[in-house]
Amino acid sequence: MIQNDISAAIHALKKGELIVYPTDTLYALGADIYNETAVKKVFDVKRRPYTIPLPVAVSSMREIESVAWMNKPAERISKRFLPGNLTIILKKKPSVPSIVTGGTETIGIRIPKHPIALQLLSRYGPLTVTSANIHKKKTHGVITKILKQLGTAIPVCLDDGRKEGTASTIIDLSMNTPRIVREGSIREQELLDVISHG
Repeated sequence: MIQNDISAAIHALKKGELIVYPTDTLYALGADIYNETAVKKVFDVKRRPYTIPLPVAVSSMREIESVAWMNKPAERISKRFLPGNLTIILKKKPSVPSIVTGGTETIGIRIPKHPIALQLLSRYGPLTVTSANIHKKKTHGVITKILKQLGTAIPVCLDDGRKEGTASTIIDLSMNTPRIVREGSIREQELLDVISHG
């Protein structure tokens, strides 16, 4: 296993392999979202049902538009809270394989506020950003425990010490009325205020 080498991580991703990388909240299991075989590996390693969509990380507002259809509320929220501890759900673009989104027409996107994640994403492109754990089990904060729980070889892990952040707030902006799916460190009222007042 290679640690802390972004070039090695990019090489692994290009070969369709999975990596573990840090975000501002927890460690994530990363795969190239356009490589359906690699995405399938994420579901299999996590033992996660294929019907549950995988969130996607990008490095910039511009890159959000490469995977999803932006709208005014999403633009306002993104300018105010991203990069940061927030996932926004939008309608996906046809280029995103439906395996990523669990067969749905929407996609959850975040821009992690973390230098290693942002460097990796800006050099490579959109990656899955699902927590590095077995589905419904505790997400560990250190790489050694993550790998032990997953019980599979991950060729590259970008180690940034212990991670124990709060899970991101999730807001669905794919419909006319915004809906909070999960409240994390960003409160519902903060989000609704930004949407209504710009």
